Amino acid sequence: MPIDPYILLLLGTVGLAALFPARGTASDVASGASTAAIAFLFFLYGARLSTREALDGLKHWRLHATVLACTFLLFPLLGLAARGFVPVLLNEPLYQGLLFLTLVPSTIQSSIAFTSMARGNVPAAICAGSFSSLVGIVVTPLLAAAVLGSGAGFSTDSLVEIVLQLLVPFAAGQLLRRWIGSFVTRHKKALGLVDRGSILLVVYTAFSEGMVQGIWHQVSPLRLGGLLAVEAVLLAVMLALTWYGAKALRFDRADRIAIQFAGSKKSLAAGLPMASVLFGAHASLAVLPLMLFHQMQLMVCAVIAKRRARDDQETITVSAPPAASRTAVGTGTRSG
Repeated sequence: MPIDPYILLLLGTVGLAALFPARGTASDVASGASTAAIAFLFFLYGARLSTREALDGLKHWRLHATVLACTFLLFPLLGLAARGFVPVLLNEPLYQGLLFLTLVPSTIQSSIAFTSMARGNVPAAICAGSFSSLVGIVVTPLLAAAVLGSGAGFSTDSLVEIVLQLLVPFAAGQLLRRWIGSFVTRHKKALGLVDRGSILLVVYTAFSEGMVQGIWHQVSPLRLGGLLAVEAVLLAVMLALTWYGAKALRFDRADRIAIQFAGSKKSLAAGLPMASVLFGAHASLAVLPLMLFHQMQLMVCAVIAKRRARDDQETITVSAPPAASRTAVGTGTRSG
């Protein structure tokens, strides 16, 4: 299974924060820069999403309702059930991070990429990921307040801060899309570097705060191994539920692919700034499970997407009559 080079950059950023954490004035500068970078990231999301695509996507409401139910209902229920792994596999801070992971919205880019690779319903994946991100801006903090309690510093001010940082820039991108949409589309590859650079900056800021607060003594290699095992089970269960659940709901194959990839993944881009607001200095431990799950979902879903594409190609090949047989049948008909 491929290792995304970007994950190596994330790990390198964590190492940089461990060796050279931002302190004092540098910490204030890094925090302000990361806030601005994430706002710009969501501005680009808004500029990329076609308003017509979004409105057309609303017609496929059953699919989007299914993805939202997977993201904000099934995932949190499994997160609550994972409490049974404390303290055998997880300690309390890692469990809080795992529970937060189950509350964040779905991804956009990777859901689209894997759906396309697997020959699924790409427009549905675009809308499902975008709708999930928008809903999550409000729903994730509310769920965090409900299930994390004192573990997350939820307040009206924190909700307003998240909305200002994520939703307002997204709306501004939508408003300006008429004038800048074509530019964003033409320079999609270059602006993708802005996406990833923004996340790296947030990771550095969060882990710098963790180093300054001295919270890393709470994590041991054994606990990390336990976290990886629990996350592997979580991902496997969600992949199975999204695929077979969509089949039980009578979605066609293309829609089931979109549901599986949009409904089983979690967004690092949306989760990081939310964790920074909700957890403050303890955000580094809160986002560690999300970072590990992000890499795991990319590796596993890449394999599944390739398998789905191969199965689809085999189905097309089997269903099409061989050329030789068609020739023979045609010859026989003409002779008769």
